[in-house]
Amino acid sequence: MQEAGEDVVYTRVEDVYDSPLQKAQMANEADADWFLSFHRNAGDEPNQYEGVQTLVFDMSGDKVALAKKINENLAELGFRNIGVEERPNLTVLRRTKMPAVLIETGFIDSDRDNELFDTQFEAIAKAIAEAVLEMTGGEENLQTYHVQVGAYRNRQNADAMAQRLAEDGFPAEIISDQGYNKVISGSFRSLDNAIRMERRLRRAGYPTYIIKKL
Repeated sequence: MQEAGEDVVYTRVEDVYDSPLQKAQMANEADADWFLSFHRNAGDEPNQYEGVQTLVFDMSGDKVALAKKINENLAELGFRNIGVEERPNLTVLRRTKMPAVLIETGFIDSDRDNELFDTQFEAIAKAIAEAVLEMTGGEENLQTYHVQVGAYRNRQNADAMAQRLAEDGFPAEIISDQGYNKVISGSFRSLDNAIRMERRLRRAGYPTYIIKKL
């Protein structure tokens, strides 16, 4: 999501406990557009159930459309689509002021779901992110500004720069344009987000240049 230019606020990034109410309050204080809560489901017996399910406060509004899209994207990876369910009793769905979904990404006691979760972890994350991005305007609106760190006639030089970016933890992509191999680190809808990435890259010692959509 961040590589696509979205601002992301995490309720936690370490193994600490925050109550459901605290999570909802964090989202409200951040004035977030969406709230996503990530979970694994469980049954009474091993391998009793399998599949993905997304929970919402009620069956109205954009949250339902997002929940359905998330389930559809995950079903394309091989999960059974159990559907969307209304759960008004859950604090993170009841106390958040923005559209909120709770994603049950398969059953933790299902051998099949565990295999999918372990072998397709990155694809699962991307599938969920793409569902959100579609709700915020669609893929065609994502690449408005690029942060360019180099333009080379020689492809090997571009590959070397892209590898350096990746090793430093930055996104890296090479785009061919008018005889040049342009090394891009991030594509953004918001100019402000592109500027923030440019500043990060400059602090890391990279020459940068913001260009509009190619």
